[in-house]
Amino acid sequence: MTTASDIGSALRAARRRLGLTQQEVADLAGLSDRTVRDLEKSSSSPSLGAVIAVATVLGLRLEVTG
Repeated sequence: MTTASDIGSALRAARRRLGLTQQEVADLAGLSDRTVRDLEKSSSSPSLGAVIAVATVLGLRLEVTG
């Protein structure tokens, strides 16, 4: 099972691989830098829309399984 911490770590790793700052990702995703920071730290319950927006900017694919 994937946890919020796993998602945050994956977002952070992808952002760093691309050489982007949290502010740059936030600007490209139409979010605040605080939202991106919180996603990476898994310190809040983010909206699915925020996760999708950041993942899209970072070129990541989300998969939901059940």
